[in-house]
Amino acid sequence: MPFQKITSEKLASAVTRQIEHLILRGILRPGDRLPAERELSDRLGVSRPSLREAVAELQGRGLLTSRAGAGVYVADVLGNAFSPALTQLFASHEDALFDYIAFRRDMEGLAAARAATHGSDTDLALVDTIFRKMEAAHDKRDPSDEAALDADFHMAIVEASHNVIMLHMMRSMMDLLREGVFYNRSVMFRRRTTRDVLLDQHRAINVALQDRDAAGAKTAVEAHLNYVRGSLSDQKEADRHEDVARLRLQQEVER
Repeated sequence: MPFQKITSEKLASAVTRQIEHLILRGILRPGDRLPAERELSDRLGVSRPSLREAVAELQGRGLLTSRAGAGVYVADVLGNAFSPALTQLFASHEDALFDYIAFRRDMEGLAAARAATHGSDTDLALVDTIFRKMEAAHDKRDPSDEAALDADFHMAIVEASHNVIMLHMMRSMMDLLREGVFYNRSVMFRRRTTRDVLLDQHRAINVALQDRDAAGAKTAVEAHLNYVRGSLSDQKEADRHEDVARLRLQQEVER
């Protein structure tokens, strides 16, 4: 008979599964520091030896990493999603930029539709909170805070979709954006008119999500990223024209 004796789960295994769940769901993120051993064992209601056993297992599997004198951290498990060679290849070819935006448009459109349908009220409250911070940052002369919140806003929508595969894949894609692999977002946010348009687009996305309008949220995300693509294309063309103009000026000066 295919039955086995039922045994109670080891405490260390229960701790391991809880930390795994927090990482899988994106609640614990790469670089997050775990509480000190005594505090964490108290929170979990387990002995320190059981906690050490769980942490050791997760470290062995590459999910946690320890830093001498600093504690235990969630490992950068997404760091290997794109090899340095592939990242450099992305950065050096213009086609990759527009493929990146097209991929984000398609995936984030789906994520927005899922968030409107599957996201909890708390999920949508988080999206709205980040948007309100974007509105507050919009009046600042320095656009860096608004540009950073832009990435947080899009990531919160993906998190609200409650699809863990999409979550981790898109977090890796957003890391490339934050690192400026494809383009410098601050350049777009420095232009006042562009900043105004971008804020209006984010507002439209947020309104559709708060109304739980799946089709509207998807359409708003797609329109936003189509605008980003067009703006970057125009900027690249303007840069090429400027290069030619500089050569003409140099030639005229040297005559």
